[in-house]
Amino acid sequence: MNQNILYIFAAFILSAACGFIFIPQIIKFCRKKGLYDPPGGRKIHRNNIPRLGGISFVPSMMIATLIVVMVNNAEYSTQKITLSSWSVSFFVGLLLIYGMGIVDDLLGLGARTKFSVQTIAALLLPLSGLYINNLYGFCGIHEIPFAIGLPLTVFVIIFTCNAINLIDGIDGLSGGLTFISLTGFLMCFLRDDLLLYCILISGLMGVLVSFLYFNIWGSVAANHKIFMGDSGSLSLGFILGFLLVKYTMDDKETMVFHRDSMLLAYSLLVVPTFDVVRVALLRIIHRKHIFQADKNHIHHKLMRTGLSQHQVLVTILMMAVAFIALNMIMNQWIGIGLTYIVAIDIVAWMAVHFTIDRFIVARSLPVFQE
Repeated sequence: MNQNILYIFAAFILSAACGFIFIPQIIKFCRKKGLYDPPGGRKIHRNNIPRLGGISFVPSMMIATLIVVMVNNAEYSTQKITLSSWSVSFFVGLLLIYGMGIVDDLLGLGARTKFSVQTIAALLLPLSGLYINNLYGFCGIHEIPFAIGLPLTVFVIIFTCNAINLIDGIDGLSGGLTFISLTGFLMCFLRDDLLLYCILISGLMGVLVSFLYFNIWGSVAANHKIFMGDSGSLSLGFILGFLLVKYTMDDKETMVFHRDSMLLAYSLLVVPTFDVVRVALLRIIHRKHIFQADKNHIHHKLMRTGLSQHQVLVTILMMAVAFIALNMIMNQWIGIGLTYIVAIDIVAWMAVHFTIDRFIVARSLPVFQE
């Protein structure tokens, strides 16, 4: 275990170093080519900001993972890390999402094209044998057949992919929420001694640290600030969706069965997934197109209360940690089941928004903004 921790830490450091090398070069490239995210619409920033920071994510993660895996295999010839068909499908799907995100950032793509690519990438996982096959008692459901697990898996991955993309509205939010989720998944896979996944997760966490440094504290005047763009947010969402499916699949040959697997994986993604569901429902209620952008995400609403971007960021990140902690307490200490925990989370999420709305109304500000 101590040796594994060393490998995981090495992947983190290597990836962070790659990020600090790549991102300044990406900023220079964006400046040279005029590749900026202009202000306006529902956007909060007031300056032209480079938008290709997410291009650094996959290469940095892959470089760190490959180096550490090669070192492990060279040092321990009898305990080599190998790639399964699931892993290969994941990497192919990730490259599809990553490439689509780059094209979208550079040229722009329609929603139908992006949805089609996401569907193909998501389909690769269940077709290789990796799919959600157990709901662990949610609504009284346990094992489910492949015919149900395949579309459910595709839906979950596409949904998670877009949830991370849509909540990417203020500095550090999408990256910060992803970092929290990755930390949880790292602990989950570490307890099952799945070293390859731990190295992969740690590699992504490393480059996220370097990105968040430029994204949150980077100076606009000094041209050190950058956004992740769709190449980053969609890649992060796809990876989180894959980790959720991998961790929750009931496969006794490769995974230790844990009764709390679905609860843990779900809890790590409460805030971004709940936010996109709520926004989509409101658009339907107000007879708006479901993909029409507005300012009704939780970060927009919190900013209308007078909080700064950094204050909103800290508030939402604390909220994400609170949901994780409370769900674990309700399950492990009180013995509440997954179905009731989800119901309690929904009520809590509605209460949070009710409180925010009452505060906004008290300040005579509109609750719903397009």
